[in-house]
Amino acid sequence: MVLAIILQAVAGAALGKAGAAVAAALAAFAAGFGIGKVGSSAMEAIARQPESAGNIRSSMIIVAGMIEGAALLGIIVCLLAIVIK
Repeated sequence: MVLAIILQAVAGAALGKAGAAVAAALAAFAAGFGIGKVGSSAMEAIARQPESAGNIRSSMIIVAGMIEGAALLGIIVCLLAIVIK
């Protein structure tokens, strides 16, 4: 009986760590997709209006940095979930 309880606790911890690892991978994938989408849209906008390339490029860099920051925060939270559990 005690062995079954210990086995369930260990399985739950392993499942939590696997879930946190999948969430960290998902955050990295989503950040890459988002930054790619921002870059693609910025290049299309620059192709349509070359005279505003500087403003578009500045906005693109700021948005890419914000996406990267959010993804990094998500990855750190997931890694903390792995370490603390």
